[in-house]
Amino acid sequence: MEKQEGRDAAGVRLDDPWYDALASGWGELDGTGAPAPVLPPQSVDRRSAGPCTADIYLEVQRSAAFQEVRGRYRGFVVPAALAFLTWYLAYVVAATTAPGLMARPVAGAVNVAMVAGLGQFLTTFLLTWAYARHARVRRDRAALDLRWAVFDQTRAQEQTKAQAEATAREQAGTQGTTRGNER
Repeated sequence: MEKQEGRDAAGVRLDDPWYDALASGWGELDGTGAPAPVLPPQSVDRRSAGPCTADIYLEVQRSAAFQEVRGRYRGFVVPAALAFLTWYLAYVVAATTAPGLMARPVAGAVNVAMVAGLGQFLTTFLLTWAYARHARVRRDRAALDLRWAVFDQTRAQEQTKAQAEATAREQAGTQGTTRGNER
């Protein structure tokens, strides 16, 4: 989905919650051409602030949905990587230990080594296609749902934090007014 500008830009929900999010602290400039200074983290009362971002990520990591996505990933990647590594090592071992077999002609000037080498390229492309298809069919929707859940939780946390800061500012302003009236 393309980026939208104008009045309705805030109402657009992209397929990816971090589509255009900036990674803070990664070389942003402060307007003078120099990197922005890194500020130390502010101390926060954890009891009143609610769960922090790390707690949210740990909760998601422990969830059954996340474990299912990771299991699906491992269920494809580990066997596929082992199969491809075995096929590659078999090609290398055959090329070094059985040169007579690899030199045997298949059709004209094309020999077994050339066919096996082209087979390496073919299996690389097939494996890439199979991985992309597996990710699209078996993992992408669940991973995107998890990403939205984390995004919604962190957004709610930020809103709660902003409300707490606004309340603290109001209270500080009220206390300042009260002190001024006492004098």
